Amino acid sequence: MAQGFGQYVGSTPRVRELKKRIDKANTKDPEDLMLIIMDVLKEEVLYPEPGKFYTFIYNPKTPNIRYDQHPLIACMELQKWGFKAINFHWRKSRNYTWEEIAGKLHIVKYEELDELLSIPYAKFRLNK
Repeated sequence: MAQGFGQYVGSTPRVRELKKRIDKANTKDPEDLMLIIMDVLKEEVLYPEPGKFYTFIYNPKTPNIRYDQHPLIACMELQKWGFKAINFHWRKSRNYTWEEIAGKLHIVKYEELDELLSIPYAKFRLNK
Protein backbone atom coordinates (compact mmCIF):
# COMPACT_ATOMS: atom_id res chain seq x y z
CA MET A 1 0.00 0.00 0.00
CA ALA A 2 1.55 3.27 -1.13
CA GLN A 3 -0.55 5.53 1.07
CA GLY A 4 -1.24 3.19 3.99
CA PHE A 5 -4.60 4.65 4.94
CA GLY A 6 -5.43 1.69 7.17
CA GLN A 7 -9.00 1.05 8.27
CA TYR A 8 -10.53 4.17 6.67
CA VAL A 9 -12.24 5.29 9.89
CA GLY A 10 -13.21 8.75 11.06
CA SER A 11 -14.02 10.22 7.67
CA THR A 12 -16.91 10.71 5.27
CA PRO A 13 -18.09 7.86 3.01
CA ARG A 14 -16.55 9.66 0.02
CA VAL A 15 -13.17 9.90 1.72
CA ARG A 16 -13.30 6.27 2.83
CA GLU A 17 -13.97 5.28 -0.79
CA LEU A 18 -11.19 7.59 -1.98
CA LYS A 19 -8.67 6.07 0.44
CA LYS A 20 -9.64 2.53 -0.56
CA ARG A 21 -9.15 3.33 -4.25
CA ILE A 22 -5.79 5.02 -3.63
CA ASP A 23 -4.56 2.07 -1.58
CA LYS A 24 -5.71 -0.32 -4.30
CA ALA A 25 -4.01 1.75 -7.04
CA ASN A 26 -0.76 1.73 -5.00
CA THR A 27 0.44 5.02 -6.52
CA LYS A 28 1.98 8.29 -5.42
CA ASP A 29 1.80 9.84 -8.90
CA PRO A 30 -0.07 13.19 -8.66
CA GLU A 31 -1.79 12.60 -12.03
CA ASP A 32 -3.11 9.18 -10.98
CA LEU A 33 -4.17 10.51 -7.58
CA MET A 34 -6.04 13.45 -9.13
CA LEU A 35 -7.89 11.12 -11.52
CA ILE A 36 -9.00 8.99 -8.56
CA ILE A 37 -10.03 12.10 -6.59
CA MET A 38 -12.10 13.42 -9.52
CA ASP A 39 -13.74 10.04 -10.00
CA VAL A 40 -14.81 9.84 -6.34
CA LEU A 41 -15.68 13.52 -5.80
CA LYS A 42 -18.31 13.52 -8.54
CA GLU A 43 -20.21 16.53 -7.22
CA GLU A 44 -19.12 19.39 -9.51
CA VAL A 45 -19.87 23.05 -10.17
CA LEU A 46 -18.92 25.52 -12.90
CA TYR A 47 -18.57 28.44 -10.49
CA PRO A 48 -17.27 28.35 -6.94
CA GLU A 49 -19.06 29.91 -4.01
CA PRO A 50 -17.11 32.06 -1.53
CA GLY A 51 -16.51 30.17 1.70
CA LYS A 52 -16.68 26.75 -0.01
CA PHE A 53 -13.89 24.27 -0.86
CA TYR A 54 -12.93 22.77 -4.22
CA THR A 55 -10.28 20.91 -6.17
CA PHE A 56 -9.79 21.08 -9.94
CA ILE A 57 -7.29 21.01 -12.80
CA TYR A 58 -5.68 24.35 -13.63
CA ASN A 59 -3.61 25.20 -16.72
CA PRO A 60 -2.46 28.84 -16.69
CA LYS A 61 -1.53 30.64 -19.87
CA THR A 62 0.81 33.17 -18.21
CA PRO A 63 4.41 32.26 -19.12
CA ASN A 64 7.08 31.66 -16.46
CA ILE A 65 4.59 31.31 -13.62
CA ARG A 66 4.87 28.62 -10.94
CA TYR A 67 1.52 27.01 -10.33
CA ASP A 68 -0.27 24.05 -8.78
CA GLN A 69 -2.02 22.09 -11.53
CA HIS A 70 -4.21 20.32 -8.94
CA PRO A 71 -5.19 23.03 -6.44
CA LEU A 72 -7.19 22.37 -3.30
CA ILE A 73 -8.78 25.72 -2.47
CA ALA A 74 -11.10 27.76 -0.31
CA CYS A 75 -12.86 30.30 -2.54
CA MET A 76 -12.63 33.84 -1.13
CA GLU A 77 -14.27 36.05 -3.75
CA LEU A 78 -15.62 35.99 -7.28
CA GLN A 79 -14.51 38.44 -9.96
CA LYS A 80 -15.46 38.90 -13.63
CA TRP A 81 -12.11 37.38 -14.64
CA GLY A 82 -12.22 34.46 -12.19
CA PHE A 83 -11.83 34.13 -8.44
CA LYS A 84 -9.45 34.59 -5.53
CA ALA A 85 -8.80 31.63 -3.28
CA ILE A 86 -6.51 30.21 -0.63
CA ASN A 87 -4.54 27.30 -2.10
CA PHE A 88 -4.08 24.82 0.77
CA HIS A 89 -1.12 23.13 -0.95
CA TRP A 90 0.76 26.44 -0.91
CA ARG A 91 -0.97 28.03 2.09
CA LYS A 92 -1.34 31.31 0.26
CA SER A 93 -3.80 33.31 -1.80
CA ARG A 94 -3.90 32.75 -5.56
CA ASN A 95 -5.95 34.07 -8.47
CA TYR A 96 -7.66 31.65 -10.87
CA THR A 97 -9.11 32.76 -14.21
CA TRP A 98 -12.19 31.12 -15.71
CA GLU A 99 -10.63 30.13 -19.03
CA GLU A 100 -7.68 28.37 -17.41
CA ILE A 101 -9.79 25.90 -15.42
CA ALA A 102 -9.94 22.55 -17.22
CA GLY A 103 -13.46 21.21 -16.75
CA LYS A 104 -15.42 21.75 -13.57
CA LEU A 105 -14.58 22.30 -9.91
CA HIS A 106 -15.03 19.26 -7.67
CA ILE A 107 -16.75 20.08 -4.38
CA VAL A 108 -14.80 19.24 -1.21
CA LYS A 109 -16.68 19.23 2.09
CA TYR A 110 -15.15 20.94 5.11
CA GLU A 111 -14.90 17.65 7.02
CA GLU A 112 -12.91 16.16 4.09
CA LEU A 113 -10.14 18.80 4.02
CA ASP A 114 -7.69 17.09 6.39
CA GLU A 115 -7.88 13.79 4.52
CA LEU A 116 -7.44 15.48 1.14
CA LEU A 117 -4.46 17.39 2.49
CA SER A 118 -2.87 14.06 3.48
CA ILE A 119 -2.96 12.91 -0.18
CA PRO A 120 0.15 14.09 -2.10
CA TYR A 121 -1.67 15.10 -5.30
CA ALA A 122 -0.39 18.68 -5.60
CA LYS A 123 1.42 19.10 -8.90
CA PHE A 124 3.70 22.14 -8.89
CA ARG A 125 4.88 23.21 -12.31
CA LEU A 126 6.55 26.09 -14.12
CA ASN A 127 4.54 27.27 -17.13
CA LYS A 128 6.77 27.66 -20.17
